[in-house]
Amino acid sequence: MDVNKLKENYEYKSIDIITLGRACIDLNANEINRPMEETMSFTKTVGGSPANIAVACRKLGLCTAFLGRVSDDQHGRYIRGYFEQLGIITETLVTDNPGSSTGLAFTEIKAPGNAGYLMYRSNVADLNLCPADVSEEQIRKSKILLISGTALSRSPSREAVFTALAFARKHHTFIAFDLDFRPFTWSSPEETSIYYSLAAEKSDLIMGTREEFDALEANLEQSEREDIKTASRWLSFQPSMILIKHGKAGSQLYLETGEIIEGAVFPVTPLKTMGAGDSFAGGFLYGLLQGTGLYEATELGAGAAAIVVTKNSCSEAMPTLQEIEDFIRSYKDR
Repeated sequence: MDVNKLKENYEYKSIDIITLGRACIDLNANEINRPMEETMSFTKTVGGSPANIAVACRKLGLCTAFLGRVSDDQHGRYIRGYFEQLGIITETLVTDNPGSSTGLAFTEIKAPGNAGYLMYRSNVADLNLCPADVSEEQIRKSKILLISGTALSRSPSREAVFTALAFARKHHTFIAFDLDFRPFTWSSPEETSIYYSLAAEKSDLIMGTREEFDALEANLEQSEREDIKTASRWLSFQPSMILIKHGKAGSQLYLETGEIIEGAVFPVTPLKTMGAGDSFAGGFLYGLLQGTGLYEATELGAGAAAIVVTKNSCSEAMPTLQEIEDFIRSYKDR
């Protein structure tokens, strides 16, 4: 597909984006310059990469749906209520059977720019997503399907992802694959590489950090994991775009035409780095849907990421379009 025609080609579809995968709880440290062992108070927000991207897209004004499972408890109800309050479509947000839990992520900020997190992912509801939960009709109506790598780490969520991919290919829905690599959710590097590769071959856009692409290509020698070789390899399959992110060093967008676009970057002093990739994805995908031009789409993504890393949350910090535009204008003026 010609990505520059994405907006025109998809005008008949009523949902801008449907994101698939985990919706969890983030417990963000209220205390800065303190390790988690000494942190005593946290603020609860919705977390999980696909959920964060859904929130980012919705705050930018996109018609957004979420496909996943939440636990049958207070945390699950909190996530559903938060989505509904924002106007995210929850018809395909399934309440899991009793007994599963919601994933938790505790954050710590030892110093500005020195932050970490501790995740609990045992018996989580999101990995119980099954093929029967995947609505062909919702994917048919969606312009973009975003899948997340973590959803591939266990069955039956793994099979649900491939069911969604099949529906998306059938109905010409653009597939964005956010690698979202969390090593502790996988049994081995070989398993990660196999299932990442199977999904990557069927996607239109693959995006991730260099480290996440290394997980995708764990079966290759280190010398074969250079950005240009990585891009060439995956562009020989279905993808038309490969986006490789290097944090404050920026990003490169590789196109099937052979063109390489140096992505915009707005260096700031971060409070933490969590949420940067999710906010970038939201801004970039918004730009694709609006037909802004590919460099301009990276500007929106980079601007959103720069805003989010200076705040002590992820989903709650996702900016509006006006906030991103104001930030970019102010940054360039400086």
